[in-house]
Amino acid sequence: MAQVVWRAEDRYRGGDQQAGIDTRHAFSFSGFYDPDNVGFGLLVACNEERLAPGAGFEEHPHRDVEIVTWVVEGELEHRDSAGHATVVRPGDVQRLGAGSGVRHTERNAGDAPLRFVQMWLVPGTFGTEPEYEIVRGIADNTPFALPRTEAVLHVRRLADGARTAVPDAAFVYLHVARGRALLDGTTLHQGDAARLTDERGGRELRAEGGAEVLLWEMHAEPVYG
Repeated sequence: MAQVVWRAEDRYRGGDQQAGIDTRHAFSFSGFYDPDNVGFGLLVACNEERLAPGAGFEEHPHRDVEIVTWVVEGELEHRDSAGHATVVRPGDVQRLGAGSGVRHTERNAGDAPLRFVQMWLVPGTFGTEPEYEIVRGIADNTPFALPRTEAVLHVRRLADGARTAVPDAAFVYLHVARGRALLDGTTLHQGDAARLTDERGGRELRAEGGAEVLLWEMHAEPVYG
């Protein structure tokens, strides 16, 4: 087993401050490139996005990537070239399977600041039909198995002192979306992440003062070509 902790302050900071967009990248992304940090397991992006009211991303394309979005605070408006138009709120899991190609826009639909976490994973099959789904108000302990991948998302909203098991998997990515949690004596704060390899120990994560945690259980690495 191996464990690497990435602190919130070590993320690459991007976005467009004048346009009300503040982005924190966990992996190489856009103008930031580190050959030693291009992904983990099937995960190739984990972006923390902060959008001011009215701010957003204009229409742009994606292909052969599974995009999963978790809203922490506020309301996210999604529109895509397949005709989907939805508002994603805290507790909802949104998935956009880009497949052979799709275009979309994302915007802060509310009057308050918006904060969300967007995660990109490499699918097991390329060139498939684009897909879209949203799970409203996903319950704790209800795993979200990501189609076309060997990955499962676990959402944990923990009260002070509550514990949850860390999944056993070849790759586990743990992101603290809100609050503070303790993992084997290491305190993880909001925005911190832990990358766990060959997890087989049945470890536990404990909330300190309450926490909202996203846990990716991944059983493969990308296969291209």
